Amino acid sequence: MESIRPEWPNEPFSLYGPGVASGTYDYFTEVIVGESGASRGDYTASEDDNVLVQGIAGDKNSIGFFGLAYYEENKDKLKLVGVDNGTGAVLPTTETVKTGTYAPLSRPIFIYVSDAGAKQAAVNEFVNFYLNNAGELVSDIGYIALPEQEYATQLTKYTNFAKGIK
Repeated sequence: MESIRPEWPNEPFSLYGPGVASGTYDYFTEVIVGESGASRGDYTASEDDNVLVQGIAGDKNSIGFFGLAYYEENKDKLKLVGVDNGTGAVLPTTETVKTGTYAPLSRPIFIYVSDAGAKQAAVNEFVNFYLNNAGELVSDIGYIALPEQEYATQLTKYTNFAKGIK
């Protein structure tokens, strides 16, 4: 077994992360591994972040990744590891995610609408509701809102897309 560093105990190391259907998995593998979907297979994967939290909290020799909201809900059981992108280690917090200093591991969440979907009234109602209310609603689930102007910009882009304006 290869050691993480010389002072690390010679004990098995457990890895935890989102399953392959997760946007977090896609983003992490693209940004950290260098190829979307390319990950080692010897980790405990789950679509349920609470399962990941329980696994990491119950194993002193473990590490994993998932959304900041799940850390915030379980900070008494977990320890954060900073990311050093060349300017020193930065811990994930609401502020470092908002300012982009927790890079490259902070990301926006996207919704995608097909051309056919944009022609449906119910889809347009949903997207309009989403973009008009997401900034307020995301904090209820522990996510971090984008600047208000970004929602307005995206609403204009979507409206033009739905009308067929390029």
